[in-house]
Amino acid sequence: MKIAVFVKSVPNPASRPELSEDLRLKRQGREGVLDPGDEHAVEAAMKIAEAHGGEVTAVSMGPASAVAAVRGAIAMGVQRGILVSDTILAGADALVTARVLAAALRRDVYDLVISGVESADASTGTLPMTIAQLLNLPSLTFARRIELRSGAILVERQTSRGYNVLQCPLPCVLSVTAAANEPRYPSFKGVVRAKQARVSTLSLADLSLGPSDVARTQSVVTAADVAPKAAGEIVEDAGAAPARIVAVLEKAGVL
Repeated sequence: MKIAVFVKSVPNPASRPELSEDLRLKRQGREGVLDPGDEHAVEAAMKIAEAHGGEVTAVSMGPASAVAAVRGAIAMGVQRGILVSDTILAGADALVTARVLAAALRRDVYDLVISGVESADASTGTLPMTIAQLLNLPSLTFARRIELRSGAILVERQTSRGYNVLQCPLPCVLSVTAAANEPRYPSFKGVVRAKQARVSTLSLADLSLGPSDVARTQSVVTAADVAPKAAGEIVEDAGAAPARIVAVLEKAGVL
């Protein structure tokens, strides 16, 4: 089985993000790390490959420094790495990113494509489904439990009210939630192997894509800090508390 897993280099989530004048996230001179959500995708890919046999390839798009995310996946056990890097792609929107990654996947044949739910920096959450559409593949999203069966994959798809059980044939695109697994820590041997591993770097020309194929159609027009959360409500009257709790839940649409 051949599995592709998407990984992304994002600014360290522990640091405060900064925007440039054109409202693009500043990456220059800032530490890039493997997106925490992608760690769950890598773990899911590794578990399937270990249980059923196969090879896992980490696929990413970004500047040359984004190779750190690919090497992070290799340190976790991934066998191969591919980075699509081209100066024309600076500031690419979600649709362009999907087109480029889909083109990279077309260079080989994969039985399963796995991703996280959304990136920690852009948080669009649209990439897995868009790539599935571009590749004409079925998609299973928000998987919290994964089971590989003969020629098919069965998942519990997390919803706001619980989960749905879905199944589809391979090949397909799968996105996994943080509840799907606990990512493994890279071993010392894995870290050493990742530093020495050869990561294939592709340009737009290698993917037979031109400037018109990656022209942005989306842009950020404004940005603002998220409003701080309001202080919670304290109900000191024990007799009034139940009715107040019910009213709050009804307003939130839970009841």
